[in-house]
Amino acid sequence: MRILEKTNINFMATRKIWYAFSLGVIFIGLIGVAVRGISFGIDFLGGTEVLVRFENPPAITEVRDAIQKAGYSSSEIKVFGSPSDILIRTAEQTQGTTALDVIRKELTTQFPNNPFKILKEDKIGPKIGAELRTNAIYAIFSAMLIILIYIGFRFQFIYGLAGVIALFHDVIATFGIIVLINGLSPYLNLEIDQNIMAAFLTLVGFSINDTVVVFDRIRENLKIHKAEDLSTIMNRSVNETLSRTIITNGTVFLVLAVLVIFGGEVNRGFAFTFFIGTILGTYSSIYVASALVLDFSERKSLKK
Repeated sequence: MRILEKTNINFMATRKIWYAFSLGVIFIGLIGVAVRGISFGIDFLGGTEVLVRFENPPAITEVRDAIQKAGYSSSEIKVFGSPSDILIRTAEQTQGTTALDVIRKELTTQFPNNPFKILKEDKIGPKIGAELRTNAIYAIFSAMLIILIYIGFRFQFIYGLAGVIALFHDVIATFGIIVLINGLSPYLNLEIDQNIMAAFLTLVGFSINDTVVVFDRIRENLKIHKAEDLSTIMNRSVNETLSRTIITNGTVFLVLAVLVIFGGEVNRGFAFTFFIGTILGTYSSIYVASALVLDFSERKSLKK
């Protein structure tokens, strides 16, 4: 099945514009990280996180009063998706009686006519949270290093380097975007937790797969069309794989869109992060990875 037949788009001619676009997205994202800071989930901070569902939407101020009476003055309380769902997070460690028991007791006292139930409780020590945060960073960089070695061995080192630069672009740009938009809507709670890190690792594998398909077609066309210059071969290769890219990535976009809308709070962070990442990864395979190979190769030819 092919959606686009025999396209002849000159992708490489506009690569400098897309370089500027990518740098702009990354720059804005880094400013957002510097200004807003990184909001880590309980997985990486340590502490206790309780998700409570009330029968009727409560006033946040009353919930905050109850939590302060429980002795957790530095807690974070916010709406989590539905107005009836309240997320309570505290970094304070309770000795003896669990934080959940204390919170449940105070909420029962504060809301005697508004029944509630505990949807989930997560409790992680600060040392474990720090280890998880470090291991998550190691996992992403290790994956990129392995990909660099694999692509460099399968194609050439210049291809591996361009592919990894494109992956850095995808991860950093996606990270900046989710930091910027985190919390702008009650339905977009994009704190950095294990689900978000899983989305980044999935993105690394998905994005490099699309890049390898383009690189593979470039290698084939270099053997077939030896008389053509590299820019022409690059454009030919991208146009020949364009239909495959639209079909494959389009189906992924649809699935992720369904998960974002109907997947619930547990899956929404993963799905939304992966959704943004796949959009960036789709165009980076062309305008970052392939374009960098072309620029590196042309510069190398000029030096010779």
